[in-house]
Order: sequence, then structure tokens, then C-alpha cells
Amino acid sequence: MERIKRQKTDIIENYYNENKKQKLQDQNNNKNKLLFENLSNEIIYEIFDYLGIYYAYHRFFNLNQRFNNFFINSNLHIQIDISSMSKLNFEQYYKDIILPNKHRINYLRLSNVFTVDIIFSPPRLISKFFQLETLVFDNINTRYLNNILHHLIILPELHSLTINLTDYIQNSTLFYLQLFHLPKLKYCKIQFESKDEQQLLPRCINEFSSIEYFIIKNCFQFQLLNNFLSYLPRICHLSIDYLNGIDFKDIELYPLPLKYLKYVSLELDLVYFNRFEQLIKNFFYHIEILRFTSKYDSRYLNAEIWEKLIISYMPYLRVFDVNHDGSIQHNLSRYHNWIDQFNSSFWTKKQWFFTHQHDWQDTIGSGIFYSTNPYRRKDYTFIWELNKKFCSDYKQTNFSSVKHVRVSNLVESNTSTNYFPNATQLTIKHDLETLPHSISIILNRIVPLAKLTKLIFIYSYDFPFEQSIELLGFTPNLHTLKYDVIIFNETNSKLIQQNNIFQYVSKINKIKNLEIHQSSTLEEIKMIVNLFPQLEYFKTKMIRKEIELIIRFLLSKNNHQIYHLYYLCILEIPKIYLKKLNMLIKLENLLDDYSIKLINRDLYLWW
Repeated sequence: MERIKRQKTDIIENYYNENKKQKLQDQNNNKNKLLFENLSNEIIYEIFDYLGIYYAYHRFFNLNQRFNNFFINSNLHIQIDISSMSKLNFEQYYKDIILPNKHRINYLRLSNVFTVDIIFSPPRLISKFFQLETLVFDNINTRYLNNILHHLIILPELHSLTINLTDYIQNSTLFYLQLFHLPKLKYCKIQFESKDEQQLLPRCINEFSSIEYFIIKNCFQFQLLNNFLSYLPRICHLSIDYLNGIDFKDIELYPLPLKYLKYVSLELDLVYFNRFEQLIKNFFYHIEILRFTSKYDSRYLNAEIWEKLIISYMPYLRVFDVNHDGSIQHNLSRYHNWIDQFNSSFWTKKQWFFTHQHDWQDTIGSGIFYSTNPYRRKDYTFIWELNKKFCSDYKQTNFSSVKHVRVSNLVESNTSTNYFPNATQLTIKHDLETLPHSISIILNRIVPLAKLTKLIFIYSYDFPFEQSIELLGFTPNLHTLKYDVIIFNETNSKLIQQNNIFQYVSKINKIKNLEIHQSSTLEEIKMIVNLFPQLEYFKTKMIRKEIELIIRFLLSKNNHQIYHLYYLCILEIPKIYLKKLNMLIKLENLLDDYSIKLINRDLYLWW
């Protein structure tokens, strides 16, 4: 009896304490709310700017009339970033913020294939965005691009444009000419693939472009460069990720007085040294920073030729950043003798220093020769060096600038390795038959696994799914994961999911974006969904005969495992499935509101 009485007393006291605690929390929340509402408009605008317009809208819109006025009646500029949003949230956001504030938007980023259709339909609506300064299309369909570019001409403030296309451009020459005609454009960054053979641009006579920064992330043919630059007399920054010389025709280059061109960054593919030398002599006289990546041609390692070129044709050069992957033709043992020439007084007086590394699978007559002190690039290809006894001149390098590390063929090694303290992206390529036992320990000696936000597996045909799960246990801050292939062994998927590591990873991971470039079965996708419960964006191939079953599973209203998912891309799917899946969704009422389209054999679904 006494024990029962004591239990009742404990329950009452606990209830009283919890109630008191709740009241104190409510009072504190009310005080905080009052304190926040008492802030001046200027401070609240700064807070909203720090939070971002969408987060501020999500938290404060409809709170009261004063906060609504901040969004609707203010004259301040608005920055719109639609990179991660469900269709339902977007439609409300579009109605409340974008539509009534087109005249205030100065930054607009659209990152899925559907939002462009909604915001810029018809394209003449672009004229309403007359304060727009920066426009970013992360994924846009070519079908809309021509009309949009045509109407962008009328925007008086547009100075920055980024375009990343989801499909092919039919006429790249026309595309470039449209860009050149934008009257106020200063910054342009593009990435696309083309079905044409990139016909030679006509040489510019009098219609010059205002572009000063041009960044090309796609393949660009060497023979186009001369006429291309003729449109850009004010260019000061030029970056081309893939300058290709494979179809080079014997076109004579003519000099251009590019007196503002100070920065050049080029990744060269099959561009022989004599052709690159032509570029330097015709275009690079005023440059101060030269970065290039080259392969194969050993003349890129001739220090004597470089000294003459720099003295005669690049007298203002301050930064000489080279990365050359190759060997010395006909005499492999001379590799070290050649690169030692870069230690002469000419280079040391300019504080230009270099080092190299060898691929452990290759000979000592080849390697990667690159600039150091400091290492300035944001990406680095890590090569395992099991034996450094023939490289006594190897220099340790500070890699604090590197954000993306590529690692090939994981091996057990006790030798010291380079470390990349600020890397947030890791790409693993593995095609050996065996894997080391301590993958996570080895990789953590190269990059801080806990800092990674993006992880990519390419050509990893011998990398079992279970081992990638183990690695994910050390990368709790990942938000993006990509696989070329996933190797599922014959073990029952239920046994894998019952594993303690699987259970742990499913609880701690924050992965929202997942891409798998191999065909997956329904059972495999069920396991993947269980592993990544925070998933929002899913791109994958599917076994053809199971596509409809997979769609039913992913879109089922009773499936609470993936209630965050709102964007699906099915890769390389027959055109007939656009109609099939549309009918399936409607007949079985899988979604209430959705958009669906097929682009270049990829099907996109957004809800």
C-alpha cells in the first residue's frame, strides 16, 4: 500500500515538474518571440538575408501582417534559389513570393527541368524581371533555351549567366552568337553537349561582346578558339575544361590584341605542344596567371623552351601553374633529368617550384609533374606511391586549397601520404581484383571523411555494396552519393539490412541526392530506400520489366520510408514509358499533383 502511494506521489510530482517546465519554456518562447518582433526592420532584413529568402519565407510568412509586408511590400532585392524543393512547396512559394516580386528579384537559380517552364512561360515574361542581375540554369531543356536567350537581350541589368543543359544543342555556333549578343553580360559559364561538329564561327568584324569572364565546362575544339576570341576584346578571364585538338585542321592563327586577358586556365586533350605554343604567341602576351593541364607530349616538360616563351611572349606572368601527366619518349630513364631542369635560377627567382609523383603501377620514366608552393588548384588526383626510394627530391606539399580528391585503386600502404584537410568531395575509382581490409582507415589518412559532403564511385566493379555501407558510417555529413555501379553479392538483402552497420548508417546518414547508373531491381531499390530515409532526389536506371512495380513502391502513399522523396529521374528509358507511367499514376491515384516529361531518353517526375 505504501509502495502504491509513493508511486502516485512520484507521478504527481513528475507531472507538476513537467508542467512547470513546459510553462517556463512557453514563457521563454513568448519572450523570444517578443524580442524578435521588437527588432528594427533593418536588422530583420539582415537576418532574412543571412537565412536565405526561402527559409525565411518558410518560417515567417503568414506569421503576422508585419512579416508579410517584409516579403510583399519591400523594395529590397530578392535572391531566389530553387535548388531543392517539392512541387507543392514550389507552387506555394511561386504564388506568394516569385509572382508578386518579379520586379525585385536580382538573383534567380533554377535547378530542375520543370521550374523554367513555369516561371518563364511564355518566355516574354522575362521582361518583368527587369532587376535581374544573375541568372543560373542548372538544368534546362534546349527546347526553351533559344526563346529565353532571345528575350534576355531586353534585361537592362543582367550581367551574369550560367547555363547547364540536360540535352544536346543542335547548333552550337548559333548558341555562342546568341550569348555574344547579350548587351550587358560580363560573366558567362556554360556546360552542354552538341550534336553538330561545331562549325567554325565566323570571324567577328564589328559586333563585339561585353563578356569579361568566360568559363566553358564542356568540350571545345581547338580550331574554334581563334574566331571565338575575336568576339571578346574585353575578355580578362578564360577557362576551358576540355580543349580538344583531335580534329585539328591546319588553320593559321592570327594574333589578337587581348590586352585585358590576365587569367587563362586550360585542360588540354590531344593538343600538342607546338599548337599550344601558337596560342601563347598569338594571344597571351598580357596574361599574369597561366594554369594548364596537359598529357603525353614530352615537350611540355622542356624547361628551356618554356623559359624562352615566358621571357619573349608572357613578360607579365606571375603564376605558372602546370600539371603534366606523361613520360619522356624514347628514353624513360631521363624523366628525372628533364624535370630537374625546372630547379634552375630562372624558376627559383620567380618562386615557382615543382614536384612530381609516380603511379605505382607504372614505370619511373613517367609521372605527374605539377606546380607547388602553394598548390592552388581545387582538385587533385591522388596516386599511390609504394616506393619512393628513387624520388629523394620529392617535396611535401600544402594541399589546403583542394576541395575534390580523386583516388584510384585502393591499396594497403604504410608509406606516408598526402593529406587534404579541406576536401569535401571524394571520387573513388577502383578496378583491381582485391580491396584492402581497412578502406576507411586508409581514406581517412588522405581526406577528413567526416567533412565530406559528396562521394562518387566510378568504375568500381569490385567494390561490394557492403563495403561502401561501411565507409558511409564514417561520412555522416554526406548529402550527395553517386554510383556508376553497385555490386550486390548473392547474400540475401534481408540479412544485409539486419546488419548492425546497415542499421547504424540508415539512422545517421543525411543523404538527399542519390544517383545509380546501373539497372536496379525492385528488391535492390527497397534496400536502398531503407538505407537512405532522407532521400529527396533519386536518379537511377531500372530493370525494364520491373519499372511499373518500382514506381508503385516509390509513390505508394503508405510508404513512410521515403516520404521526403519528391524528384525522380529514370535513366535511358523507352519513350513509350512516358505514356505508360502517366496512365499508371492517374489510374491508381499514386500522386495528386505532379509533372512528368522525357528529355533525351531520361524520364523526369516531380511531385
